[in-house]
Amino acid sequence: MQGEGQAIGGRAMESMTGRLLVATPALKDPNFDRTVVLLVAHEPGGALGVVLNRATEVPVADVLGDWSELARHPAVLFEGGPVQPDSAICLARMRHPVQRVKGFHQVSGAVGTLDLSVDPERLRENLGAIRVFAGYSGWGAGQVEQEIEDGSWFVLDALPGDAFVERPDDLWPMVLRRQGGMMAAVAHFPADVALN
Repeated sequence: MQGEGQAIGGRAMESMTGRLLVATPALKDPNFDRTVVLLVAHEPGGALGVVLNRATEVPVADVLGDWSELARHPAVLFEGGPVQPDSAICLARMRHPVQRVKGFHQVSGAVGTLDLSVDPERLRENLGAIRVFAGYSGWGAGQVEQEIEDGSWFVLDALPGDAFVERPDDLWPMVLRRQGGMMAAVAHFPADVALN
């Protein structure tokens, strides 16, 4: 459950569901270089998220024609992560977050995952925007916590529009800059400098 304390490796842990993992310059995995990941699930058994800032050139209309009108610009598929790239996860922002809608599973506020087998016409008036991700990012029990402890990720609060920005390439520096202080300075870290 979101916000509920859980024990991981003997330590109490708050669920990070709905929060952002923002790659630090120290992160060595090229799959996650300068990525912003929205955690859609975080439980004692592991975590699951989608990379918000890796747009492809494949139009949503080419893969999910009926959903393309609801896709936020750019209306393309996004690389959600390296796990199961042939699967799809859909994030949606509802117009009325408290209303229960079949096929919508709340992550945080008005943002959640959406079952793509539901008829989009039935949801049209309730949906503000969708974004479709090919694949996802996954971590086993304690793995994401260890990566955070090792300095690979900043854990930051998400804003409702983060998953639906029109210029996804700008999301990494944008999220860091809005933190202010030293965190904002990281947004200007050169991409081609390796940390040892």
